[in-house]
Amino acid sequence: MERYPMTPEGFEALQVEHKQLTSVERIKISREIEVAREHGDLRENAEYHAAKERQGQIEARIAHLEGMISRAEVIDDRQLGGDRVRFGARVYLEDMDSGEEKVYRIVGSEEADVNKGTISVTSPVARALINHEVGDEVRVKAPAGVRAYEITDIQWK
Repeated sequence: MERYPMTPEGFEALQVEHKQLTSVERIKISREIEVAREHGDLRENAEYHAAKERQGQIEARIAHLEGMISRAEVIDDRQLGGDRVRFGARVYLEDMDSGEEKVYRIVGSEEADVNKGTISVTSPVARALINHEVGDEVRVKAPAGVRAYEITDIQWK
């Protein structure tokens, strides 16, 4: 069984979402289905079909979350450290072409959100950074072409 690395915060977020879906959303959609069912002929009842579709989405997400939670390998990055980039590291980069600075934290795929500065450990950028240290230049193959970055700092907080 494949394990999924994730931070304690990512694991907690999965648990919170699972609890919300099972204890609130599941009950709410069941009520909506009952109300829609009371409107009569189910073959032409758009409310009923929309509610049933939403129920299927909720149940699929619950199943996905349960699978992720059961296979999670929670890695407490507060106990990590070192001079090389690894899971949980916050990596400071300088784009060698533009001089733009970027900061990414390497996390599990389920908790990655580039808008929040987190990238999946399986992403091309993270794979290029793993095992490098401050001062190293790394090249990342991206859809727009190859990008070159210099690692300017690695933090573990």
